[in-house]
Amino acid sequence: MSTLNKQYRLAARPVGLPKDSDWEFTSTEIPTPGEGEVLVKVHYASLDPAMRGWMNDGKSYIAPVGIGEVMRAGTVGEVVASNNPGFAVGDYVSGMLGIQQYGLSNGTDLTKVDPNLSPLENYLGGIGMPGLTAYFGLLEVGAMQDGETVLVSGAAGAVGSIVGQITKIKGGKAIGIAGGADKCKYVVDELGFDACVDYKSDSFIDDLNAALGGKGVDVYFDNVGGEILDIALARLNRHARVVICGAISQYNNTTPLRGPQNYLNLLVQHARMEGFVVFDYIKQYGEGVKALATWHGEGKLKFRNHVETGIENFPATLLKLFSGENFGKLVLTIKED
Repeated sequence: MSTLNKQYRLAARPVGLPKDSDWEFTSTEIPTPGEGEVLVKVHYASLDPAMRGWMNDGKSYIAPVGIGEVMRAGTVGEVVASNNPGFAVGDYVSGMLGIQQYGLSNGTDLTKVDPNLSPLENYLGGIGMPGLTAYFGLLEVGAMQDGETVLVSGAAGAVGSIVGQITKIKGGKAIGIAGGADKCKYVVDELGFDACVDYKSDSFIDDLNAALGGKGVDVYFDNVGGEILDIALARLNRHARVVICGAISQYNNTTPLRGPQNYLNLLVQHARMEGFVVFDYIKQYGEGVKALATWHGEGKLKFRNHVETGIENFPATLLKLFSGENFGKLVLTIKED
């Protein structure tokens, strides 16, 4: 077995899309856990749009990744050495261990997971952080109620796909926005949305209006920002809620971010717009995981993972998020056989 730990470190602050020179690929000795520490062999890393924001040196909900530091990422893996009574060798855990083959932790940021209940990669997707983001964003921030119409952008993505399915479980009408006919077909035929509109189509606006049937939007769950947000704001019902989860269309801008132009419709419709991050609900994670796992076990909740292989392929794989090449939750296999 190799004694080296391969890692990707942030070498420079990206301008626009991250490029190869923004990364440093390093190999260090596999660390030895100290008192109270756990050594985890990383099997899978989660690649998420939020990672682009973590690379920027600016005020945010979480400190930026420092230059020279291992790139932050959610991971799932196996405990291979432990000096912490809460974790035994052979336990499987999830936590923010970053883009590396082995990670050290004091255990406070690790959660045990059961690979017998669901494949490990699912703990980075539908019953992991993206699923919890959808759950709390829709039901807590969006306060979605039975019979309401929910519009969600990025509907084929890791979060958006779960938002629409929870909407249906809770008795609402789910309308998705996605890029491409294949993604829209998947969202409707496999995930059970009432409709999905292709934003790349020349008839996008007409198609969206047809899908809404003149009834407007009660909850808009935004994953993309930009022009799509403005289009949604123009179609709000009275007392609508706009949930700001992400703005992937804006993350790699080299010009000032585009803000909403139709925000006055919030006033006209007595609506509200609120941003959130899933960490706001960390004390309620147990509730969310239980609900998501139950629905998945009952066949009511489906999700797709887009798995790429090899830590060496991290920079190129990350870019798939911003080109729309990924289909479902983007996961990178880290473990080497």
